[in-house]
Amino acid sequence: MPKFKTAYLIHGDDHGRIAERRARLRALAEAISGAEGLELFEGEAATPENVAAALDAMTLAIGRRFVIVDGVERWRDKDLDGLASALDALGADAETTVSFFAREDGRNKAPDRLHKLIKHVRGAIEAESNVKPWELPRWVLQRAAELGVELEPDAARALIQHVGERQQRLLRELEKLSLGTGPGGRLDVAEVEELTAPSAERKAWAVADALVAGDAATAVRAYLALREQGERLSGLLYWIAQRVRMAHEVAAALDAGEPAAQIKRRMRMPSRAADRLIADARRSGVERLRQAIVEIAELELASRGGGRGGAAEDTAALRAIGRIAA
Repeated sequence: MPKFKTAYLIHGDDHGRIAERRARLRALAEAISGAEGLELFEGEAATPENVAAALDAMTLAIGRRFVIVDGVERWRDKDLDGLASALDALGADAETTVSFFAREDGRNKAPDRLHKLIKHVRGAIEAESNVKPWELPRWVLQRAAELGVELEPDAARALIQHVGERQQRLLRELEKLSLGTGPGGRLDVAEVEELTAPSAERKAWAVADALVAGDAATAVRAYLALREQGERLSGLLYWIAQRVRMAHEVAAALDAGEPAAQIKRRMRMPSRAADRLIADARRSGVERLRQAIVEIAELELASRGGGRGGAAEDTAALRAIGRIAA
């Protein structure tokens, strides 16, 4: 059985992670001590007075007693006198664990005095905070290492690009990667893309990259392959437009004199792919990419029944590809 401290404070602005930890502790407590060994305080019942009274009260439960308290971000220092006495009395009680959870936001934070009380009884304080976007690649590498997976730095950036910036979603994908590779596995960019990005999404990017590069033949082949596997035009246009807009932003930044290395740092995509997109965007130029965005928008309108022409979807798409790549 794991060892537990007398008190814990889990706090921060990553509310999803805090809720996950609370649920995990509850399941663990029920597995160890049963429902009778667990006391929950949430909502209006989660007051310092109620928790202090529960800690002072006798319990008939056998084994470790778990007390889980939610919403302590609403508490104030001046209300903790009774709780301070109750926690002091627990000092020698090795059979009780009380865990406080604070979902912090703006001014709502776990009170400073609660931090001091937890330290006084030699408890543990753990912060679960949202990671800034520019810190996410390092965070992903650290979480992957904890799960026994070695990621290349570019692979971490590729995972963020495919999955998004929500830490809980990234962690779920890392857990799936760890199950697929086993302990000590190492993943590069290609493997991460294969395992995390949907096939249609990857191929839609291939269409967009060919358009930015002015390679009509490659764009047509990739587009037709996607249609043959049953992908809808409206869905493909979302990914294509996203990539072409990124290329337009890159071209505009280059025209404004921004160094390519600085642009690359904020692109959050694999290094080689970023270099290629920057080079293609430079060659295409701002005006051509702006017109490409207009063409894609008009094609999207037509795919949703708003166009004036009578051409079939694929005919309209192939004509647009030809105009954009010309």
